[in-house]
Amino acid sequence: MEFTVQQVAHILKGEVKGNHQVKVRNLAKIQEGKEGDICFLSNLKYESFLYSTSASAVIVNRDFEPKRAYQPTLILVDDAYTAFSVLLEEYVKVVNFSKSGIEQPSYIAQSTTYGEGLYLGAFAYIGNNVKIGENVKIYPHVYIGDNVSIGDNTILYSGVKVYAGCYIGSLCTIHAGAVIGSDGFGFAPQPDGTYKAIPQIGNVIIKDCVDIGANTTVDRAMMGSTIIESGVKLDNHIQIAHNVQIGKNTVIASHTGISGSTTIGENCIIAGQVGMVGHIHIANRTTIGAQTGITKGVDKEGSVLLGSPALEHKEQLKIFVLMKKLPEFKKRIEELEKSIKEMKTN
Repeated sequence: MEFTVQQVAHILKGEVKGNHQVKVRNLAKIQEGKEGDICFLSNLKYESFLYSTSASAVIVNRDFEPKRAYQPTLILVDDAYTAFSVLLEEYVKVVNFSKSGIEQPSYIAQSTTYGEGLYLGAFAYIGNNVKIGENVKIYPHVYIGDNVSIGDNTILYSGVKVYAGCYIGSLCTIHAGAVIGSDGFGFAPQPDGTYKAIPQIGNVIIKDCVDIGANTTVDRAMMGSTIIESGVKLDNHIQIAHNVQIGKNTVIASHTGISGSTTIGENCIIAGQVGMVGHIHIANRTTIGAQTGITKGVDKEGSVLLGSPALEHKEQLKIFVLMKKLPEFKKRIEELEKSIKEMKTN
């Protein structure tokens, strides 16, 4: 793929400073740029690379003033970092959605329907009564069970497993190894000490514009639905248990586990290795720091929590400061005890 700088500037609503017809083929870091590459400069810590790079074009902020001569053509934009992210999105769209056709061997049940632009990779399996929208890309070794629905422009990467009855919206991306709709962890203890499996007869509903990372698991509901609302972003290696509901535009980092029937609000930020008990509600716009243990619900919107068990971050920071001083406190207490003992003996 090859574009002129002018074409790129048009996409980014930018202004060209230099040769409008310079052609670019690749995206690169400014410190690694070579001929045919387009880079960006937003952090002035990297400004020196502008004067030495061999890149053909560099995206910069409109108010940037070079300190000496440079070689590349510049594209002036309001925010270079945001503009480059837009370019990355466009590049990914071109790469990921360029595939089409049905590779063999693969299997599609006769009762399945699909729209134009389908790509189905080799060794993929599509069950009965599946409905697939337009321009969907299903990579090799994907399994899609019976009665699944997939919206337009969604990508399922290699090895994704979607169990029967689940719904996936439009413009979703599900990365390799993710499992959608596996059984929730439901077992009833018996008098003899064994556990009886409780059938999980619900499904998973994933709304539009959701991203799910590699090897993340979203369990089907025992009854009803596990629901991931629009705009949610899930990192790799996350466990979402049965009947969980996650609100719009919430982001969750790796190794987090959400226990069953917990409801998470909209626009929450949940860092890595967070653990949550089940059957609680987390208010909108809650931020939860890494390795936090959530043992009860959060009612106040905009809360910021740290630690295990979780406390408001200001309170937890005070505790951290005191913990660092514990050796000093111990020494002072020992000295006081010694002084008291000496006073008593005298």
